[in-house]
Amino acid sequence: MQVDLDVDETPLAGLPRFQQAFIQGRRLRQFAIGAGVFATVGVLLAFFAGLFSSQTLWPALLLNLSAASVVLMAGTQSAWWVAQWRARAMNPEVPVVVIDESVVPSGWYERLLDRIGRQSQHLLGQIGAPTLWLGGWALLAVLGVEQAWNLTLPPAALGLSATVGAACFLLLAFGLLVMERHLAQENTTQWPEAATLAQLIRVAIISLVLGAFCLLFADETSVWPVRLAVLIGLLPGLVAAELLLRAVLSLFSPRRDRLEPELLARSFIADMLRWPPQPLLALQHELHNRFGIDLRQIWAFTYMRRAFLPVLAVVSLVGWSLTGIHEIALQGRGIYERFGKPVEVFGPGLHMGLPWPLGRVLSVENGVVHELATSVGETTAPIQADPAEGPAPAIANRLWDASHVNDKSQVIASSRADRQSFQIVNMDVRFVYRIGLSDEAALAATYNSADVPMLIRSTASRILVHDFASRTLDGLLGEDRVGLAEEIGRAVQADLKKLDSGVEILATVVEAIHPPAGAANAYHGVQAAQIGAQALIARERGAAAEATNQAQLQASIARDQATASAREINAGAQAADLKFNAERKAYASAGQAFVLEQYFSQLSQGLANARLLVLDHRLGGSSNAPTIDLRTFTLPVDPAPSRKTAQPGAAN
Repeated sequence: MQVDLDVDETPLAGLPRFQQAFIQGRRLRQFAIGAGVFATVGVLLAFFAGLFSSQTLWPALLLNLSAASVVLMAGTQSAWWVAQWRARAMNPEVPVVVIDESVVPSGWYERLLDRIGRQSQHLLGQIGAPTLWLGGWALLAVLGVEQAWNLTLPPAALGLSATVGAACFLLLAFGLLVMERHLAQENTTQWPEAATLAQLIRVAIISLVLGAFCLLFADETSVWPVRLAVLIGLLPGLVAAELLLRAVLSLFSPRRDRLEPELLARSFIADMLRWPPQPLLALQHELHNRFGIDLRQIWAFTYMRRAFLPVLAVVSLVGWSLTGIHEIALQGRGIYERFGKPVEVFGPGLHMGLPWPLGRVLSVENGVVHELATSVGETTAPIQADPAEGPAPAIANRLWDASHVNDKSQVIASSRADRQSFQIVNMDVRFVYRIGLSDEAALAATYNSADVPMLIRSTASRILVHDFASRTLDGLLGEDRVGLAEEIGRAVQADLKKLDSGVEILATVVEAIHPPAGAANAYHGVQAAQIGAQALIARERGAAAEATNQAQLQASIARDQATASAREINAGAQAADLKFNAERKAYASAGQAFVLEQYFSQLSQGLANARLLVLDHRLGGSSNAPTIDLRTFTLPVDPAPSRKTAQPGAAN
């Protein structure tokens, strides 16, 4: 019960809380200083940890523990203000009359500043220092929790520092536990604020113990210690928010200096940290203490309390029974398990079975088509529709000198001279698949495969490694993409069917096959050099073929000419031989006449174009008279025209 110095005439020396006020105030001041020192050290350590190891749980954990210490310091300081009021009430100070001899300001600016200063002092006096300090500390704790909130921290090993930190936290938690037990055993008549302070100490103890567990179990693979280190800040953050709200609401309550103040740093959330939790009882005590409302005297609340458990049991039973009704969407199916054994595949619609956990339904896709890239670096960014008039989407960029997110590096065969080697090639192979439409396929996809996309990706990777190990880069670049995709799809489907995965490959698309982005320009240069070399080889081969053909032509002409000449000579010889044989036979039969005739023939041929007159004395018989052979000459003609002769019987 509060003491009003203007009304109550009860001697304050007889009240235990007033007797112990001075000692309690000294203890609270020491405790507040200790909590403040721990909070300051925690903030400094968090600052340096953020500089050198920002991706560990140290900054978040230290800031959350500092926030819990600030909350404890705020509650301790609020209790110290109450103890100070009681100590001053036990030993009231004699008011000293101070004569105001300050000079009245003359200028308007000085008067304005003086008026603002007086009004500010009056406003601060109305609000009170306890409210301002409590609100400031609570706001500082909320800001600390907000700065430490980061649920994306990766797990990391902390080494020996984690063990040392956990030991320090547990040691400090043990000391706070001793103090909490001491405050919890205090009599409310001697120290009314002890129970509330014990509740705030429990907040710090829970935070320290959870922080020690986070440090002890932190390693490179465990994520939960990092997440728990961040979530620790929820408890001191909620308590700080409640204290801030109480500080704001206290502004609307009248403040009297002669009335014993109540502890402002009370927390309903901290009061829940007991076993068993009694939230309704705490609310009932709060209403009775503040407003004088006794809920036990209201019949409606009494009836509600009696009927609460039966009604809750009936509602729980009905709700548990409704868990046996399952709704299957149009694009889905459901595998119904009864006592853990699959008994039926439900289609779209409403179905009824045993309640959970006796019966449950596992969702399975019904004809939903997916596209899967073989690359494990596939991003999960939200898909945005590309505008029709805008630039082409990034997936349409198939230039070799750019790295694509869905490209997968693959080892292929290569040959250099007489040695076998290997090359690296980037490819973008996509599979369009779905869960089979039959019930057997749905059961196989659910129970035989833990991760269908990962199964398809690993199977496809194995098929690609086996298939491309004997292929070369030039062969891949020049091969038919459709045929290659069908071959890969058939091989992957055969392996998936052998594994009884229940997956159906609808299509296989080979988007791109090219050298790595870093070697694309070099490969283009090699291709250009190869094309140039092939062109030079073809040009030289053409020149060589032309020279060969020209030589063959000249040789053929010379051979033909020689053959013709030989044939002509041979024919002439044959003709001469035939002529010789004929002449010999003619001479044998004709004798000297043939010789003479030949003689004349030769003379005729030799003198065919000569104008000669031959006189031979041997012509003409025995008389040896010169004779002219006129057979080869024309008749003699007189070049002068003949005179006209008179016709007989013509008249003169």
